[in-house]
Amino acid sequence: MKPARALRSSSSLLSNAIVLIDVLAILLSGWLCVNIYPGVESIANSNHRQLLENYLLVEGLGCLLMVGVSNKVYSLWRGGELQAMLQRVAFSWLVSWVLVLVWLVLTKSTQEFSRIWLVSWLISALILLCFARASVYGLLRIFPNKGYNNKTVLLIGDPGLNASIHERVLHSSWTGFEVIGSLRPDNLTEIDQTVIRYVPDEIWIGLSVDDQGRLKSLLHVLRHSTANIRLIPDFLTLKVMNHGASMLMGYPMLDISYSPMAGFNVFLKAVLDYIFAAIVVVLISPLLIGIAIAIKITSPGPVVFKQLRHGWNGKIIEIYKFRSMVVHKEDDNVLTQATRHDSRITPLGAFLRRTSLDELPQFINVLQGRLSVVGPRPHAVAHNEQFKELVPRYMLRHKVKPGITGWAQINGFRGETDTLEKMEKRVEYDIHYIENWSIWMDCRIIFMTVFKGFQSDNAY
Repeated sequence: MKPARALRSSSSLLSNAIVLIDVLAILLSGWLCVNIYPGVESIANSNHRQLLENYLLVEGLGCLLMVGVSNKVYSLWRGGELQAMLQRVAFSWLVSWVLVLVWLVLTKSTQEFSRIWLVSWLISALILLCFARASVYGLLRIFPNKGYNNKTVLLIGDPGLNASIHERVLHSSWTGFEVIGSLRPDNLTEIDQTVIRYVPDEIWIGLSVDDQGRLKSLLHVLRHSTANIRLIPDFLTLKVMNHGASMLMGYPMLDISYSPMAGFNVFLKAVLDYIFAAIVVVLISPLLIGIAIAIKITSPGPVVFKQLRHGWNGKIIEIYKFRSMVVHKEDDNVLTQATRHDSRITPLGAFLRRTSLDELPQFINVLQGRLSVVGPRPHAVAHNEQFKELVPRYMLRHKVKPGITGWAQINGFRGETDTLEKMEKRVEYDIHYIENWSIWMDCRIIFMTVFKGFQSDNAY
């Protein structure tokens, strides 16, 4: 597992979409200017196709420079006033356009391009860029009023800082943030009760670097929360702490507990889950029928074993597995994990567990919306109650939907967790996945599962 970078910036799918919109705006404005201004073609000594290619090359250079010199333009989108956004966009585009001119001068290519086109491109691209940014801003103002893009926030810190942030939230309602409480950091009992009662989406903590004792106590109280926990630090804290950073409401915040799997990313991941699971269920349906018949023939009892697990945000869900043990009954509060040479496992069940074929019915759980294809493996309720007090940050596993396969499983932490150390390593890998999630990471895990994850010495 790769260590976290000292100051990795948070990103979102919306930020990436804005990059794409800006690139399209620059290319479209350049294309329109080439086709509208009749004097463009008269300055070229090459044919029409070569002319268009030359102009497209310059437009592409402008896109690359715009993306390269304007990190703040594409920072996390929650927070910030429209005027400030438009100023950053305008400044970034102006700098990019000037750099294009410098490149043309250095390559002695200025005579090949119309000056009127260059100026028209500058102005038209600026108009389109600002229009696109204002349009996204307007849509984000509408979404909270329609019940979308809402995030509840609990503020914990000095009353003065809390009041300042609260006022900023009220003046930036388009961001979707809603403050549901403002508490002092030393009132731990009230904080615990508020988190349990309101289940906030975000918890913002305003403490300085010398408040390590209070911060440690506070994080202990919040250890079971699935909220995104962010610290509003001083400059020294930003330099010394190994956490991702976000800019929200104009404040730099350290992401103590955060996942990029939020907002539109949740929708995208769900769509891919449903599509992938539907395809898999259709393809493996003959195998599912064959395994069901084999289980029914070889041992009495139901084909499918159902068990309660904790799902997204700690909600109780029911998941399916092919039955691999003889029918038996256990105390509701006790769960005995399968061990090597466990007498309860049937011969067919041993094969199914070793090859993970017993988990194939969980693709139906994905279609039901209970599971994701990739995510932390869901633990039994009894295990959660046991380990949430023993393993730091254990409950953060429930910030996302549990999955059929996951980062921990393809890295060898699959099967029985008979020691605290094994569970700690599994949780460590699960949290790494949550904090570094991307669609490409999911694809990588699925690919590695096919070749690596179905067989394991720990699966029995």
